[in-house]
Amino acid sequence: MINRDEAAAVRPMTLAWVRRHLEVGERILGIEALHGGITAEMRRLTIGTRDGGTRDLVLRTYVDPFYVQWAQDWLNREAGALAALAGTDVPAPALVAADPTAAHGEYPSLLMTHLAGRAVLDDEGLETRVPLLARQLVAVHALRPAERPPEYVALTTADTVVVPKGADAAAWAAAIDVIREPAPPWAGRFLHRDFQPGNVLFDVPPSGPAGTRITGVIDWAATSWGPADLDVAHCSTNLALLHGPAWGQRFAEAYEEAGGVLAAAGSERLYWRVRDGLACSEEVEAVARAWREAGRTELTTQAVEERLDAYVTTLLDTLG
Repeated sequence: MINRDEAAAVRPMTLAWVRRHLEVGERILGIEALHGGITAEMRRLTIGTRDGGTRDLVLRTYVDPFYVQWAQDWLNREAGALAALAGTDVPAPALVAADPTAAHGEYPSLLMTHLAGRAVLDDEGLETRVPLLARQLVAVHALRPAERPPEYVALTTADTVVVPKGADAAAWAAAIDVIREPAPPWAGRFLHRDFQPGNVLFDVPPSGPAGTRITGVIDWAATSWGPADLDVAHCSTNLALLHGPAWGQRFAEAYEEAGGVLAAAGSERLYWRVRDGLACSEEVEAVARAWREAGRTELTTQAVEERLDAYVTTLLDTLG
C-alpha cells in the first residue's frame, strides 16, 4: 500500500508521468524517501508487476529553487551518462525516463532502475573498500563514449574559498595561491565528477569485509570530460574528511596501483587536489549534515572543518 505521506511529496503530475513509463499491468505499491542527497529529492518506488512480484525504481526530482536552475543540465548529463553506461562493465542504474524541463511534471525529474547494495561510510573495512573504489574509478575513466559529455567546469575561485575557523592561515593562503594559477595541461577522460563513498554501493557479506564487492555507482548528474586527477582528487578529499587525511593520499596511490594514470609532476597533482579540497570548503556544513544523517553522528561541521584543514596542510607538505 502507498504511504500517503510519502506519496504526497511526489506531486500528482509527476506520479502520472511515472505511471506512463511503467510496464503494462504494473502499479505503484509504495514510495519511500531516500536520505543522504543534498541537491534533489530521492524516492524509491516499489512497483507491483503483472506476475505478482515487485521491482524497485528510483525517482530523482529537483524541487529546491536554488538547484532547479541547474536541473536541466544535470538531468541531461545523467540521462546521457546512463545511456552511455548501458552494456559496459560499470554497474550503473538503467535509464527509464527523463523530464529535464518539467514538461510532464511539476519539477524536473529522472526515473531509473534501483540497484542493490548500500553506501558504506564507516571506518570498518576501509582497507578493503579503498582498492575497490580505485579499481572502479579506473574502469570509469577507461570508457570512451560515442558522444563526450560537456567539459568540466571548476566553480571555485580564489575569492570564493571559505577558510575554516581556526585553520592554518598561512597554509590556506598558500593553497589559495595554488588555484590562482592556470590549470595544468590535461588528457581528457570520462569523469563521474562526484565519485566518492556516498555514491558507490557495496554488498558487504555478514562474514565480514573480505567478501565486499561494489554493486553500483550512482548519481551521474555531474558527468564531465576532463582530467582523471579531478575525480581522484574529489574521492581523496571525501575519504580524508570521512576517515582522516592519510586516506586521501592512500586513495591516489590505490588508483595508480590499479592502473590509473595521474599527472606526472607533483605540482600538477597538487593543483587538482588542492582545488577540490578548497571547493569542499564552501559546502562543509551541507556535507557534514548529510553524513550525520547517514549515521556518522560524530562528524559535526567543526570536526569536518578540522579534518579539511589538516588535509589541505598535508597536501602542501607532501606535494608542494
